[in-house]
Amino acid sequence: MSGSPDSGGSDCAGDGEEQLHRPLPEQVRTRVIAYGSDVLGGMRTSELPPSLRRVARFEPRRRARLVGPQIAAQLETDPTFRSRVASRVEQVWPELAEGLREGVVPPAADPVTVASCAYLLRPPGWTEVVEDIRSTLEQHAGAKEADEAAEAVESVRQELKEARRTHQEELARLRTQIKEQRSEISELRRKVHHERRRAKDAVTRAEQAENQNTDRETEFTSLVNTLKVENRQLRSRLTAAEKQVEIARKSVRTGRNADEARLRVLLDVLVASAHGLRRELALPASLDSPADLVTEGEWQGRRVALDGLPDDDPGLLEYLLTVPHVHLLVDGYNVTKTGYGTLPLADQRSRLLASLEGLASRTRAEITCVFDGADVDTPPASPKPRRVRLLFSEPGRTADELIVRLVEAEPSGRPIVVVTSDQEIVSAVRRAGARAVPSAIFLRRMENRG
Repeated sequence: MSGSPDSGGSDCAGDGEEQLHRPLPEQVRTRVIAYGSDVLGGMRTSELPPSLRRVARFEPRRRARLVGPQIAAQLETDPTFRSRVASRVEQVWPELAEGLREGVVPPAADPVTVASCAYLLRPPGWTEVVEDIRSTLEQHAGAKEADEAAEAVESVRQELKEARRTHQEELARLRTQIKEQRSEISELRRKVHHERRRAKDAVTRAEQAENQNTDRETEFTSLVNTLKVENRQLRSRLTAAEKQVEIARKSVRTGRNADEARLRVLLDVLVASAHGLRRELALPASLDSPADLVTEGEWQGRRVALDGLPDDDPGLLEYLLTVPHVHLLVDGYNVTKTGYGTLPLADQRSRLLASLEGLASRTRAEITCVFDGADVDTPPASPKPRRVRLLFSEPGRTADELIVRLVEAEPSGRPIVVVTSDQEIVSAVRRAGARAVPSAIFLRRMENRG
């Protein structure tokens, strides 16, 4: 009877057939299953064993992994399937198959391949071939295990030798460390003895200082008592002096009240005379600058132009603002659109006026900022507390015209500076005797100050 790859024999084999009394070696069994898995992929569906049809389309390795035991059982119990696998093996190893049938095993052949072919082809004496190869494989396995054991023993010996060397080095290191620690302990004991002696000396000095402190406290207590007596005497003298000063103040106050009464009467007379003279001359209650009166009438006059630095000099504006009584006129939108024209008009005006307020605070110059009144419904009047005069052009008139009128309204001889890059305004104010400063120079000066 023929033996199964998974068992010692099979009950379904014929009485005259050779059989294995032990399972196939694992290596041979794995090779036989691989051969069977390869053959399954090339068989027609009608030829496939029913138990293996569901895995016939799988990849060969996957078939061998999933249904290896079923393939081994089918090879043992199905002579037809085994003969198909044997035919494929004979095609691959023709010389080996012929040698096995003649009872000759090639000495250089792979033992696993020889045993697998003998199991599938089953020539006369195939069981002896399998058993001989089993013995050979077991000898190889035993030799391999012996070699591995010898290598393991040698590795353990090397580890033991290394451990002994490490132990000796660690022992030497610990001995050296103990010696150093003993020296350190001896040094620490010497230091402790020295510190104890210093502490004893410190306690003695502290006791002496405490005794001296007690003596000084006694002296200080006596001195404080003496100072308290002197302080009470000085307070008595101070009280008497304060009384004398109060009497003197009352006397002075009485005389000063009489003088203040006479001075008040004189001031009342002067104020009454001044009011009467103002009414008689019909003078206004307050005085305005010429720029405040420009909307009420036009002034005529020429003035001397400011000379000095060229128009493109960065220090031009700083130089002009040092001129006494200078009046700075600013073309508002020309400056804002040169420096930050992307902002809304209201934000442009607020930002420029904030910069001009700071400039007026630093220079004390008279500053007037002019905007076109076309973009606002009711131009706001300039608030009195501001240091910068804010003007909007009247409906139907431009800020350019208002700037020229402001320049012409100033008295002859007063220095006028106009900040603008509008060439028409520059030409007009220069004819009127004012000095023009480009908007870029003004913005650069504001940024440096900011």
